Amino acid sequence: MACRGVVRSVGVPLFDYALPNAFDELIDERGRPRPSAQVLCRRIADLPREEFLRRQAAAERALFEAGITFNVYGQEQATERIIPFDVVPRIIEGAEWDRLEAGLVQRIRALNLFIEDVYHERRIFKAGVIPERFVELNQPTWAACRGVRPPGGVWCHISGIDLVRDRDGTFRVLEDNLRCPSGVSYVLESRRVLKQTFPRVFDELHVRSVDDYAERLLETLQSLTPNVIDRPRVVVMTPGIYNSAYFEHAYLAQQMGVPLVQGSDLIVDDGYVKMQTTSGLSRVDVIYRRIDDAFLDPRTFRPDSMLGVPGVMDVYRAGRVALANAPGTGIADNKVIYAFVPDMIRFYLDGQEPLIPNVPTYLCARDDDRQQVLDHLKELVVKPAHEAGGKGIVVGPHATDQQLAEVAEAIRNDPANWIAQPTLSLSTTPTICDGGLEPRHVDLRPYILMGADRTHVLPGGLTRVALRKGSLIVNSSQGGGTKDTWVVNGKSPGQSARSGGPP
Repeated sequence: MACRGVVRSVGVPLFDYALPNAFDELIDERGRPRPSAQVLCRRIADLPREEFLRRQAAAERALFEAGITFNVYGQEQATERIIPFDVVPRIIEGAEWDRLEAGLVQRIRALNLFIEDVYHERRIFKAGVIPERFVELNQPTWAACRGVRPPGGVWCHISGIDLVRDRDGTFRVLEDNLRCPSGVSYVLESRRVLKQTFPRVFDELHVRSVDDYAERLLETLQSLTPNVIDRPRVVVMTPGIYNSAYFEHAYLAQQMGVPLVQGSDLIVDDGYVKMQTTSGLSRVDVIYRRIDDAFLDPRTFRPDSMLGVPGVMDVYRAGRVALANAPGTGIADNKVIYAFVPDMIRFYLDGQEPLIPNVPTYLCARDDDRQQVLDHLKELVVKPAHEAGGKGIVVGPHATDQQLAEVAEAIRNDPANWIAQPTLSLSTTPTICDGGLEPRHVDLRPYILMGADRTHVLPGGLTRVALRKGSLIVNSSQGGGTKDTWVVNGKSPGQSARSGGPP
């Protein structure tokens, strides 16, 4: 990572922080703290190095003692470990966040309308806006969802939209996560720890609160109930303790005050989904399921699934239970469909222009795009269309000749499964490395809740950081860590934007 100099200005040396050749979230190109970061940088500079590192160690210990861990697979056996956490927060100005929030609401509305349209009228195909060949409607999972209408017309109730900031400081959407986006528990617990780490700075900056997320999530889920009752029964459905995100499943259930269940705890009885309680069977109205579509119902999807509830899709189709996110939402959650979201916004939202642009994207299924990618592999980031967690990504400038040859062959053999994008110089932020502060690349995952009558965006979201020097891969499964994200100024603490629900 090329550097432009050392931050020594305005009495804030930041341990001789070397400016990167990229947009830095806290330090401007002159080596000065950005206006929103001045208080934080001054506080860090005032702390003795040993005290600063002690606070980092205390934060890590607090997260470990809280049980904030995730499972790592692919070794001889799964191992449980704490997700790496850095105490230097990322800061976003309130006015800038307000623009991002409006763009996120716009995007999720268009995606929700696209999913509804795909399973019913298919207007966007008939209008020639998106070629139908790019949408895998014949896949068994998606075929089972044709004609289904979820309660309130909402498909993507809980979404995580990954954003990056390029060299000139422009935020762009990198990826849409519409199935079971994870990580919000890290946001909530990181915030709890950072309040203890920098209490005076936190209060002085009036950081917007994330403390009401569980309440907002519960309100969103309750708004989906298809049954007319005063207190709908909501449950969180987990695959079990061996799932990599099990901590989050249990955490969110506890924070909302609702039962955490597995498929074996639920049955279909008399046309409804019910759970066993100490007083007998009790009807369930809303299931926040953290389980993939394929394993949800062995009668509809995979017959060998031991994780789901036999017959739950029949109850769902009959309008007697709500499922969040709705089965079939994943049809809009891949890297090929991502390329068409700006067109969706224009088509479904009366010609509106996207408020947050995409990263320019080549679709290898197109002949011209494929040739362009093959001719410039060394300059591009190549991604498999349907993978997640950073799997299969080849970063051209950092790849070996063998890796480039292998991905070129894979593209020729299955072009529809590959996309490519320019290698962006992702923004950086100061991160503790080897006892000092060094620039590391980051992205941002805000979380959006869409209910039957309103949409809520969690202020800030999860900042993921690539801890390896020069790396652009921020996923925890690939060695990445997390930071707290502070939205400062603008609205008063605790105030959040609300927007109308889906039309």
